[in-house]
Amino acid sequence: MGKSLANADAPCGAWPQADVEDLDDGFVSHETIAGDPACGFLLLCDHARNALPARYGTLGLPHSELERHIGYDIGVEGVTRKIAARLGMPAVMTRFSRLLIDPNRGADDPTLIMRLSDGAIIPGNRHLDRDERERRVARYYRPYHEAVDRVIDQCMATGVAPAILSIHSFTESWKGVPRPWHVGILWDRDRRLAQPLLDAFNADGALIVGDNQP
Repeated sequence: MGKSLANADAPCGAWPQADVEDLDDGFVSHETIAGDPACGFLLLCDHARNALPARYGTLGLPHSELERHIGYDIGVEGVTRKIAARLGMPAVMTRFSRLLIDPNRGADDPTLIMRLSDGAIIPGNRHLDRDERERRVARYYRPYHEAVDRVIDQCMATGVAPAILSIHSFTESWKGVPRPWHVGILWDRDRRLAQPLLDAFNADGALIVGDNQP
C-alpha cells in the first residue's frame, strides 16, 4: 500500500472520509468529501499528497525530495478539509504525488509526467514508455477527473452551477527569485469570484496579496 510522506497535514484517519476509490493493491487514488451540492462551490485539491503506490517505490528519489514542493503542495490537504467542513462544500482530492502524474495538466501536456522538476531528475520517469504512461492515466489521472465530473453533475442536478475553487500552495522563492506574497488569487477571464476574495484579503493590511501571482 502506498504511504504518504507528508507530515504537514493531519493523518488521514483523523478526518471523515466520504468516498474513496481503490485501484492499485490497496492504494487509493482520490477522495471525495461530501458536502451540500447546492452550495454553489466545489473544492479541488490536485496536489494534496506525496504518496506513491508501492510498485513505484519513491520513483528513485530520496524521501527528502518527495517532501519538497515538487512532490505535492505542502499544507493544502488540511486547508481544503477545513474549508469543506466549515462551509459545507463538497471537495475532491488526489492521494498520489504529482510526480507520478499531474492531474493539474491536460492529458496531452508534455509536463503531465515530469522527468525533471526544480532541478531534481526523477529516475522513475526518465524512460517512461507509452504503455506506462497510459497505465498511469487510466489508474490515477482519469479516475480523479471522473470523480470531479460526478460531483459537478450532482451539483448541476440541483440547478446550481458550482464555482470551482482549486487549492494550491507555493514556495517562498522560485529559481532564486523571491515570492513575497502571503496568498494569491489566480483567475482567468471572470473576476466575479476573484475580486471579492482579493478585496477581503487586501482588507488585512498585514497580507501581501497576489492578483494572478505567483
